[in-house]
Amino acid sequence: MSDSTTETTPETALEEDLEAGAGADPREAELDPEAAARRTAALAQIRQFGDPVLRTKARAIDRFDDALREEIERMGHLMDDAIGVGLAATQVGVVHRLLVYRVQQGAELAALINPEVEWSGRDTESMEEGCLSLPGVLVDVERPVYVRVRALNEQGEPIMIEASGLEARVIQHEIDHLDGVLILDRTSREQRKEAMRVMREAQQAA
Repeated sequence: MSDSTTETTPETALEEDLEAGAGADPREAELDPEAAARRTAALAQIRQFGDPVLRTKARAIDRFDDALREEIERMGHLMDDAIGVGLAATQVGVVHRLLVYRVQQGAELAALINPEVEWSGRDTESMEEGCLSLPGVLVDVERPVYVRVRALNEQGEPIMIEASGLEARVIQHEIDHLDGVLILDRTSREQRKEAMRVMREAQQAA
């Protein structure tokens, strides 16, 4: 098992932040007023740290209908407006095993229903991750570089995703959400304490 921690530079910080559907995108300061307003409105609809639903294990989906497809579309819009690259249903208060992600601008929105990691490689990598449910927080998280994930698509058909790097990290981050696991649970005690301090100060300043 290898553990390679990437040195953070202005360029890699943006890549690392985006890799986990980060809630604190460095590009936020460059947003025009309309985009900034959309981001604020989207984040207001995303459950934040402390909400019990974020610690709830999501239930498997067994109905594949128009309501599900509308849910997928809505989550995709919220994720894009919030400037994230991944979003789990529990983050919008829906206890369904559903996640969406888009790791490249312009790529088709990917939706995984009832996802399960079938296999993960032995090679791991530690990188900074952020979360739309923990704005302003960045912590180091070690994850497998390669994963194979079994899921269903929006028609209820079985699909298999073999992912690496960015895509693998995003998928693992969002599956964690479906199991009630947050990035604070996967980092060091020191970084967890610092993250809690950052969130407390942000709440006091609000």
